[in-house]
Amino acid sequence: MTELLPLMSYCFVMSATPGPNNVMLATTGANFGGRGALPAILGIQTGMFVQTMLMCVGLGSVFTAYPLTQQVLRIAGSLYLVFLAWKLSGASVGGAQAPKAVSFAQAAIFQALNPKSWVKAVTVASVFMPAGHNPLAAALLVALIGTLVGMPCNVMWALFGVSIRHLLKDPRKQRVFNLTMGAILLVLAVMFLR
Repeated sequence: MTELLPLMSYCFVMSATPGPNNVMLATTGANFGGRGALPAILGIQTGMFVQTMLMCVGLGSVFTAYPLTQQVLRIAGSLYLVFLAWKLSGASVGGAQAPKAVSFAQAAIFQALNPKSWVKAVTVASVFMPAGHNPLAAALLVALIGTLVGMPCNVMWALFGVSIRHLLKDPRKQRVFNLTMGAILLVLAVMFLR
């Protein structure tokens, strides 16, 4: 267990700190409540689990052999964050076209473009894979730990959104909140491009 403590600590820091997933969850929780955020939480964790497994069983070697692929993913992820920021900023209550909560599939697929998810998966695969074990079993172990640590962190961000929901009943306040969350995503997109 003590050998897994550094992995658990790393997963906690990566899952609990602000990033695209957590901004999306806080916004979803604030706009759609806890039930509305649940599919996104499950989608994020499923996407991260699959991404971590793939990195641990060999996808990381593609990044080593072809460094340009990592650069392309980073740029594509940053551009998607800009798009997501635009969508979140435009979410409003009472409009003719009411926004929809992020679905399970959207959240899972988003992990393929989320730069922070890639950093986490690459680091877990390259630093925390247990040596001397069956590679598939080791990959399953670290991916499962990432999920077990990440799930409560994601729930915490969604509940933060739910907890401020009552403050956002006024459409102007909700608009300011959505614009702020969109701006945070824009800042993250710029940071990932560096």
